[in-house]
Amino acid sequence: MKAFLNHLAAHRNVAASTQNQALNALVFLYDDVLDRPLSEIGAIERADRPKRLPTVLSKNKVRRLFRGPSALVAHLLYGGGLRLSEGLRLRVKDLGFDQRRIVVRDGKGEGPDHDPPRHAARPAP
Repeated sequence: MKAFLNHLAAHRNVAASTQNQALNALVFLYDDVLDRPLSEIGAIERADRPKRLPTVLSKNKVRRLFRGPSALVAHLLYGGGLRLSEGLRLRVKDLGFDQRRIVVRDGKGEGPDHDPPRHAARPAP
């Protein structure tokens, strides 16, 4: 088993999650199917986990995003804390400027949510 798991990491270049799934499958096989104790595997060579860097926009790209044709959607997404799909599904009747509310339909969860925008800007007089 140890040789198999090391082979996955060293020669097959599998992702760390794939190696973990193989290990968990072996544990399940021994515990629940064969009903035999799994012997100590010992230290195994672990597959490398990729380093994930956050996607960051430059100040210039952010300025451009909040201007132009996408400005309204960008302001609603950022100011209302909406997901992209929620913002793109908005209709005029979902915006309650007098009550300072946004009705989010088909978001995560059940039923419509009536949320005040988190960074609500007051409409111009």
